[in-house]
Amino acid sequence: MQVFLTSSTPNNPPYLHTFNDPILHSCPSFPPPNLSFNSNVKSSRLEAIKGSGIFSAIGKAIEEEEYRKARAEVQRKGFEIDGYSIEGISVGGHETCVIVPELKCVFDIGRCPLRAVHQNFVFITHAHLDHIGGLPMYVATRALYSLKPPTIVVPPCIKEDVEKLFDIHRSMGQVELDFDLVALDIGETYELRNNLVVRPFKTYHVIPSQGYVIYSIRNKLKKQYIHLKGKQIEKLKNSGVEITDMILSPEVAFTGDTTSDFLLEPRNADALRAKLLITEATFLDDRFSIEDARERGHTHLFELIELAQWIRNKTVLLTHFSSRYHLEDIRQAVSKLQAKVSAKVVPLTEGFKSMYS
Repeated sequence: MQVFLTSSTPNNPPYLHTFNDPILHSCPSFPPPNLSFNSNVKSSRLEAIKGSGIFSAIGKAIEEEEYRKARAEVQRKGFEIDGYSIEGISVGGHETCVIVPELKCVFDIGRCPLRAVHQNFVFITHAHLDHIGGLPMYVATRALYSLKPPTIVVPPCIKEDVEKLFDIHRSMGQVELDFDLVALDIGETYELRNNLVVRPFKTYHVIPSQGYVIYSIRNKLKKQYIHLKGKQIEKLKNSGVEITDMILSPEVAFTGDTTSDFLLEPRNADALRAKLLITEATFLDDRFSIEDARERGHTHLFELIELAQWIRNKTVLLTHFSSRYHLEDIRQAVSKLQAKVSAKVVPLTEGFKSMYS
């Protein structure tokens, strides 16, 4: 479970003065010119200077700065969406890794951020390095921490190459790299635990790719038995009669890199009605056209706006923005899409800066 610190950042963060700062230049020089360190009054003079607050202020600032750094290491960057703690980074062409701790899973591995190491499942959408490059490090680091071998789910077409990749690292590093590699094709189902399964769905990138939908499972009493009393239902169950239907509810869908064509694929209906859809919007404005986006196997914001009627999700998390954009560009893009969909639109902006910073 992700932990968020609730303590707020001070309005006026501590400022650590350097010895070139004017505030120190305005203070008596240290040591004072007329003070000899052999003087009998050395101790009292030093205590007087310390008592003036200069050193106590510097010491306090140093302590507060160290605390701020330590807290930043503990406080993970992320946010709550529909009961899930989402965190990670997705910068187009650089790295993509989206982490959902409640599901113990990672969508793509990017450069393997440390937080991803503690998740048991990795779902790889395609073989571009900014999505798969950190895979050996992920497995090796889990072994370093004595964590159990993870499960890595990949498109069937790249399974053999992934196995070769790990064989090379085993040979070069003379280490054991243990994991379960699952080749899961579109339409197939893999059980993560007794109440959770995953299914791939079709996406459209410049190389073979697929997205993933994670479903929660619940059993619902069949309609023909609803009128029965408890003892009657129990009797049927004990006799071996299947009295419930299995209901799959799409919780989280992740597209990875894709053109907007995934929105029009009839078999992708579950991805578009999941509570949370995590999808890309690499290009946000007219600096790149829709045609440019499609040639590169990506989605343009303008297409999401145009096809907004197909988005039935409760929340949409936008990812994979081009590194040419600033936070202000992303926020403006979010507001444009928000005006067209009933879903809540949230951007994943880790790794992006303001144009004013």
